[in-house]
Amino acid sequence: MSTTPPAPLPPNARLRWSVVDAAVRRLAPASILEIGCGQGAFGARLAPRADYLAVEPDPTSYAVARRRIEAAGGRVLNSTDDGVPEGRQVDLLCAFEVLEHLEDDRSALRSWVRHVRPGGHVLVSMPAFQERFNPWDTLVGHYRRYSPDQVRETFTAAGLEPVEVTVYGWPLGYALEGVRGIVAKRKGVGAEHGGPADDMAQRTAGSGRILQPKALVGTAVSAATVPFTWLQRVRPTAGTGVVGLARVPS
Repeated sequence: MSTTPPAPLPPNARLRWSVVDAAVRRLAPASILEIGCGQGAFGARLAPRADYLAVEPDPTSYAVARRRIEAAGGRVLNSTDDGVPEGRQVDLLCAFEVLEHLEDDRSALRSWVRHVRPGGHVLVSMPAFQERFNPWDTLVGHYRRYSPDQVRETFTAAGLEPVEVTVYGWPLGYALEGVRGIVAKRKGVGAEHGGPADDMAQRTAGSGRILQPKALVGTAVSAATVPFTWLQRVRPTAGTGVVGLARVPS
């Protein structure tokens, strides 16, 4: 297994990772399936901890993810969850910044749950609060954003038992979101919702490749963001993102 440091994280992903990392450490799963791993930045951090498998349908992102995750001891398939080996069930299923890209998010979540053993868990993250929907959301192919109550409702509709929902990103996330909104506006994007299915698919495919830092910048970002990973805990109901954990009934 490679000892190469994991892929660098953008600032907002670094804030998200602090919440995800804490949840995964508490759960200590023996096996993990990640849906839509993007370029594999989180996957490269999770793969050394468990029997890890990811799926990523976008071929460009998959190529990067495969290199990163296989170096960390995991596996990646260039597929949707339909490519997961029949009968494989895991302790923990993850989907980070995926559900907001799906028009029928509840049906997708119900489909994913078949890959989780009874008593196992589902860990997801999404952008928070629909009133914060902005041009960046449109640029990257988001159908919606989620309040904590909507996360719980989505879990329940998929037959899951909500365990905890954490809002993150205060206060740094607000500034980062403002910058991303400016970037989108400069690209000529407004805040309209939705769009043709093929256009939404293209936006989604490219979303994980925007504003990705290089290694040296990523190291600086990681160091600079550390104080904010702690500060966001001061306001656990405020922020720009949400992480939800649910249990599959035994």
